[in-house]
Amino acid sequence: MAAIHILVVEDDERISTFIKRGLEAEGYLVDVAQDGQEGVQRGLTPYDLIILDLVLPDTHGHQVCQSLRREQIETPILILTAKDALEDKLSGFDHGADDYLTKPFAFEELLARIKALLRRRPS
Repeated sequence: MAAIHILVVEDDERISTFIKRGLEAEGYLVDVAQDGQEGVQRGLTPYDLIILDLVLPDTHGHQVCQSLRREQIETPILILTAKDALEDKLSGFDHGADDYLTKPFAFEELLARIKALLRRRPS
């Protein structure tokens, strides 16, 4: 089976490094984008999953998600953010996200959500 390739769009280097190391230890290939523009550019190439923060230095994560969906990118998108209000969650789904997890988070829960999203992909 081919390796699973995940894009993490996260400007906080401490968090992105934690996620990258944890996922790589689980056998995933992980790339990191530090801002929304880089996230959109990288997201246009094939990934199996995108993990997306909402609070980015150059744009809002909702705009990144919407831009990718406008380009017909069907890669599952998991929003991972500190924004925990119901309105933020609903807006994330309205902009095309497939799942939403708030910070702080347990890595085990992030991993379980990733596995669930990957199971739903067409083979």
